[in-house]
Amino acid sequence: MTDVNPDITGTIMIALLPQDNGQYICQLSSSLSDSPRENIQCYGQTKEHAIAIALEQLADDYRRIAEERQNIDWDTVERSDCGEPIAKRYHVILHYERIAEEESKFEALHNTIMGKTVVENANITVIEIDPDIPIDPLMRSWD
Repeated sequence: MTDVNPDITGTIMIALLPQDNGQYICQLSSSLSDSPRENIQCYGQTKEHAIAIALEQLADDYRRIAEERQNIDWDTVERSDCGEPIAKRYHVILHYERIAEEESKFEALHNTIMGKTVVENANITVIEIDPDIPIDPLMRSWD
Protein backbone atom coordinates (compact mmCIF):
# COMPACT_ATOMS: atom_id res chain seq x y z
CA MET A 1 0.00 0.00 0.00
CA THR A 2 1.14 3.55 -0.60
CA ASP A 3 2.21 5.84 2.19
CA VAL A 4 0.44 9.09 2.95
CA ASN A 5 2.43 12.11 1.80
CA PRO A 6 2.32 14.79 4.55
CA ASP A 7 4.18 17.25 2.28
CA ILE A 8 1.16 17.87 0.06
CA THR A 9 -0.14 21.29 0.99
CA GLY A 10 -2.16 23.97 -0.68
CA THR A 11 -5.70 24.94 -1.44
CA ILE A 12 -8.37 24.36 -4.04
CA MET A 13 -10.39 27.44 -4.88
CA ILE A 14 -13.79 27.37 -6.57
CA ALA A 15 -15.03 30.32 -8.62
CA LEU A 16 -18.44 30.45 -10.29
CA LEU A 17 -18.67 32.65 -13.34
CA PRO A 18 -22.26 33.47 -14.40
CA GLN A 19 -22.86 33.53 -18.14
CA ASP A 20 -25.21 35.79 -20.09
CA ASN A 21 -27.52 32.84 -20.78
CA GLY A 22 -28.09 32.18 -17.04
CA GLN A 23 -25.73 29.20 -16.95
CA TYR A 24 -22.35 28.98 -15.20
CA ILE A 25 -18.70 28.16 -15.62
CA CYS A 26 -17.04 26.65 -12.55
CA GLN A 27 -13.31 27.22 -12.34
CA LEU A 28 -11.25 25.15 -9.92
CA SER A 29 -7.79 26.49 -9.22
CA SER A 30 -5.39 24.35 -7.26
CA SER A 31 -2.22 25.29 -5.48
CA LEU A 32 -1.66 21.73 -4.21
CA SER A 33 1.92 20.68 -4.66
CA ASP A 34 0.91 17.47 -6.47
CA SER A 35 -1.93 18.96 -8.50
CA PRO A 36 -2.36 17.16 -11.85
CA ARG A 37 -3.38 20.45 -13.45
CA GLU A 38 -3.55 24.05 -12.33
CA ASN A 39 -7.07 24.94 -13.52
CA ILE A 40 -10.23 23.09 -14.41
CA GLN A 41 -13.10 24.90 -16.14
CA CYS A 42 -16.50 23.25 -16.54
CA TYR A 43 -19.75 24.55 -17.95
CA GLY A 44 -23.03 23.79 -16.15
CA GLN A 45 -26.76 24.40 -16.37
CA THR A 46 -26.85 25.66 -12.75
CA LYS A 47 -24.27 26.62 -10.12
CA GLU A 48 -24.56 23.16 -8.55
CA HIS A 49 -24.28 21.37 -11.89
CA ALA A 50 -21.13 23.31 -12.83
CA ILE A 51 -19.55 22.62 -9.42
CA ALA A 52 -20.43 18.91 -9.62
CA ILE A 53 -18.84 18.54 -13.05
CA ALA A 54 -15.66 20.40 -12.03
CA LEU A 55 -15.28 18.40 -8.82
CA GLU A 56 -15.77 15.16 -10.75
CA GLN A 57 -12.96 16.18 -13.11
CA LEU A 58 -10.70 16.82 -10.12
CA ALA A 59 -11.76 13.54 -8.48
CA ASP A 60 -11.04 11.65 -11.71
CA ASP A 61 -7.52 13.10 -11.80
CA TYR A 62 -6.83 12.07 -8.21
CA ARG A 63 -8.40 8.59 -8.57
CA ARG A 64 -6.03 7.95 -11.47
CA ILE A 65 -3.03 9.23 -9.48
CA ALA A 66 -3.94 7.13 -6.42
CA GLU A 67 -4.25 3.97 -8.51
CA GLU A 68 -1.07 4.59 -10.52
CA ARG A 69 1.05 5.32 -7.44
CA GLN A 70 0.18 1.96 -5.93
CA ASN A 71 1.78 0.27 -8.94
CA ILE A 72 -0.03 -3.00 -8.21
CA ASP A 73 0.28 -5.90 -10.64
CA TRP A 74 -3.30 -6.79 -11.58
CA ASP A 75 -2.86 -10.58 -11.55
CA THR A 76 -0.50 -11.06 -8.61
CA VAL A 77 -1.95 -13.07 -5.75
CA GLU A 78 -0.03 -12.96 -2.49
CA ARG A 79 0.02 -16.23 -0.60
CA SER A 80 0.55 -17.11 3.04
CA ASP A 81 3.36 -19.45 4.14
CA CYS A 82 0.98 -22.39 3.78
CA GLY A 83 0.08 -21.37 0.21
CA GLU A 84 -3.38 -19.92 0.85
CA PRO A 85 -4.30 -16.77 -1.08
CA ILE A 86 -4.32 -13.62 1.07
CA ALA A 87 -7.52 -11.63 0.58
CA LYS A 88 -7.03 -7.88 0.44
CA ARG A 89 -9.46 -4.99 0.63
CA TYR A 90 -10.03 -2.74 -2.37
CA HIS A 91 -12.04 0.42 -2.91
CA VAL A 92 -13.57 -0.02 -6.34
CA ILE A 93 -14.88 3.21 -7.86
CA LEU A 94 -17.05 3.02 -10.94
CA HIS A 95 -17.73 6.26 -12.80
CA TYR A 96 -20.06 6.44 -15.77
CA GLU A 97 -21.62 9.43 -17.47
CA ARG A 98 -23.87 9.75 -20.47
CA ILE A 99 -26.24 12.24 -22.02
CA ALA A 100 -29.71 10.68 -22.08
CA GLU A 101 -32.56 11.88 -24.26
CA GLU A 102 -35.57 10.26 -22.61
CA GLU A 103 -39.21 11.04 -21.83
CA SER A 104 -38.65 11.34 -18.05
CA LYS A 105 -36.01 11.29 -15.35
CA PHE A 106 -37.17 7.74 -14.48
CA GLU A 107 -36.62 6.59 -18.07
CA ALA A 108 -33.16 8.21 -18.13
CA LEU A 109 -32.18 6.31 -14.97
CA HIS A 110 -33.89 3.05 -15.93
CA ASN A 111 -32.41 2.95 -19.42
CA THR A 112 -28.97 3.73 -18.02
CA ILE A 113 -28.93 0.89 -15.49
CA MET A 114 -30.35 -1.76 -17.84
CA GLY A 115 -27.84 -4.19 -19.29
CA LYS A 116 -24.07 -4.16 -18.97
CA THR A 117 -23.43 -0.87 -20.76
CA VAL A 118 -22.58 1.05 -17.59
CA VAL A 119 -19.93 -1.42 -16.46
CA GLU A 120 -18.52 -1.92 -19.94
CA ASN A 121 -18.16 1.80 -20.61
CA ALA A 122 -17.32 3.10 -17.14
CA ASN A 123 -14.02 4.31 -15.79
CA ILE A 124 -13.16 1.85 -13.02
CA THR A 125 -10.53 2.61 -10.42
CA VAL A 126 -9.29 -0.06 -8.01
CA ILE A 127 -7.32 1.19 -4.99
CA GLU A 128 -6.00 -1.18 -2.36
CA ILE A 129 -7.00 0.04 1.09
CA ASP A 130 -6.25 -0.79 4.71
CA PRO A 131 -8.84 -3.17 6.19
CA ASP A 132 -9.59 -0.69 8.99
CA ILE A 133 -10.08 2.48 6.94
CA PRO A 134 -13.61 3.83 7.47
CA ILE A 135 -14.71 4.25 3.85
CA ASP A 136 -18.43 3.94 3.21
CA PRO A 137 -19.43 3.29 -0.39
CA LEU A 138 -21.85 5.79 -1.89
CA MET A 139 -25.47 4.85 -1.44
CA ARG A 140 -27.72 4.86 -4.48
CA SER A 141 -30.06 7.86 -4.55
CA TRP A 142 -33.08 5.58 -4.69
CA ASP A 143 -32.11 3.62 -1.52
